[in-house]
Amino acid sequence: MFRAAAIALLLLCAGHASAQSVSFPSVAVGSAAAGPEVKGWIYKPGGPGPFPAIILAHSCAGTNSHTDVWGKLLVSWGYLVLAPDSFGPRGTKAVCTTPNVVTPNMRIADIAGALDFLATRADVVQGKIGIIGHSHGGSTVIRSSQRIFGLARRGLAGGVAYYPGCSPQFDIGIDVPVLLLAGDKDDWTLADRCRGMVSGQARPALVEAVYYPNAYHSFDSKVRDREVAGSGGKMHHLAYDPVAAPDAEARTKAFFAKILR
Repeated sequence: MFRAAAIALLLLCAGHASAQSVSFPSVAVGSAAAGPEVKGWIYKPGGPGPFPAIILAHSCAGTNSHTDVWGKLLVSWGYLVLAPDSFGPRGTKAVCTTPNVVTPNMRIADIAGALDFLATRADVVQGKIGIIGHSHGGSTVIRSSQRIFGLARRGLAGGVAYYPGCSPQFDIGIDVPVLLLAGDKDDWTLADRCRGMVSGQARPALVEAVYYPNAYHSFDSKVRDREVAGSGGKMHHLAYDPVAAPDAEARTKAFFAKILR
């Protein structure tokens, strides 16, 4: 057992070879109770900074190679990146089939803690902190943007949500700029629910929504097409989209340049 645990630790460290391991408190905010201490990774550009920063919220699969790809991409654009692990400290690796084990609402406490942690760093430009997330992480971006949590007062400038699960009933109080990127063929997080959420916003001008007509879930991930189990054993189609992915990346880069530069 010890040997297996050691191998797992080595693989994790290898996956984050250019990242620094950090930890910080999860902070109660609004209806989100504080969780256990959050572990995470800092990806940092060369030089002393200070840099604008981006919080990278992982998908329902947890921190993995997708996290590493995006961490390094955001660093190449000149941002310091903090990638918290919201699942490990809560005793799970993934929640794709068990979404209620750790919810986006629970992760708000981790995002609040991440903002407070970044505010203590001399290499971060204060008030210039964004967030990006995919799927479960995209839903976390939408929740983090709600006025009831007041994360703008903690320095959150805006966020990018890739194929999030949207709630037209509960997510209509966005009060920071949000770029929402979704696929019309997504059979896991439905684009029409996001359309309903956007149309119900108290401040609709804050949300820029782009819907790709031929894109499925996980359209930015350059891996083979696949079927993945979700809640209740329902299977969902995941596929890279060579049109949507580069367009979404370009929009993401431009969005962060606008709100963080």
